[in-house]
Amino acid sequence: MYHFIGIKGTGMSSLALVMHSLGYEVQGSDRETHLFTEDKLREEGIPILPFDENNIHEGMFIIQGNAFHEDHVEVKRAIELGCKIYHYEEMVGKLTRMFETITVAGCHGKTTTTSLLAHVLTQICGCNYLIGDGHGYASKENKYFALEACEYKRHFLAYTPTYAIITNIDLDHTDYYKDIDDVRDAYREYAGKAEKMVIACGDDSYTHSLELTKPIFFYGLDEDNDILAKDVEYTDKGISFDVIVEGNYYGHFDVPFYGKHMLLNSLAVIAICAYERLEARDVSKALKTFKGAERRFNEETIGDVVLVDDYAHHPTEVRSTIRAARQKYPDKEIVAVLQPHTLARVRDFGVAFAESLNLADIAYVLPVTLDREDKYEDYPGVDENIILNQLNNGHLIHMNEPELLLKHKNAVILFMSPRNIYDLKNALKELLEKEQ
Repeated sequence: MYHFIGIKGTGMSSLALVMHSLGYEVQGSDRETHLFTEDKLREEGIPILPFDENNIHEGMFIIQGNAFHEDHVEVKRAIELGCKIYHYEEMVGKLTRMFETITVAGCHGKTTTTSLLAHVLTQICGCNYLIGDGHGYASKENKYFALEACEYKRHFLAYTPTYAIITNIDLDHTDYYKDIDDVRDAYREYAGKAEKMVIACGDDSYTHSLELTKPIFFYGLDEDNDILAKDVEYTDKGISFDVIVEGNYYGHFDVPFYGKHMLLNSLAVIAICAYERLEARDVSKALKTFKGAERRFNEETIGDVVLVDDYAHHPTEVRSTIRAARQKYPDKEIVAVLQPHTLARVRDFGVAFAESLNLADIAYVLPVTLDREDKYEDYPGVDENIILNQLNNGHLIHMNEPELLLKHKNAVILFMSPRNIYDLKNALKELLEKEQ
């Protein structure tokens, strides 16, 4: 029996699903608060228990979520009983060594790119996947394993990829990384673990400075890239472009995606497929049927209002989400609603958040949500006002105030946060449906 401490975490739930699909006996425990990840776990019949030391029995294998430490009641009990304990990334590394693993790392876009890669390879030849949006599946028959690889606390160094993708390098997780050079060092070490090659976004300002001994190939729109998008057209129907691989025409692609970031994510996947000698027409067909990753620009339309739930929690991601909305809905008002996550991000990126939110017609900001060891006393003067005070047209909003958004007609309302901002979106949805 494998017992997951913190099974509702996005990565933990995905890993539980992977192990369940491989035939292992799986259960887990977590807080009783509902998270979107638990729906798939329950659908697969995986037991979810409240935290309790009596959940732990001698002989169990324990998967310890990274948010839980040795003072946690279940971790303490597991240590007392001498259970074998794995941290999340240790077990992922152990499982994925059985396959040709393609890891996807990057400060932005890794979840969507991993989802897109898994979808395309599944459609063409079969693929295992573990994605940080609560999705995971594996079969021993599949050759490939698409794996989202998180840079937080250098967790991605536990993996041994065949291909290592880098979507971008940016400063984030400032509660752990000292500066951008520290981040680059981590990515340099991650890239060095690739057994075959590194596929990196060449339009990113930091990937060219990695100084690797491993083969590295760059994708993007700049002419010096190895995998190059040419004749790009953005419309309200999506993006069309040709792909050139090392000077040779690979194929033409029409994708139902929005924003330059989605073009780049697509190029990363196309690059893998090209180097694996997959037919461009098969790749193109598969790309067209991708429905998106969980909580990445997920849309619902009520009347003339489009509600978008998105995981964006960094200024770069907020900017990309707003620009994608502009491309798809050029004639609608763009309303941004941000729930800032962690005091460290607000302290270090408050001005950048405001600059991104100012790309919308109007912005609303919720109070900061805390995570990990966040304590206000450790961040004096840091709160949501750092962002609000820099906005051109900004307002404070609380989770119980969906009625403040009812005045926006013929609008796209973007709800952005890694936390439970979808509760505010759902409350607004109920009000809008009553108006219909």
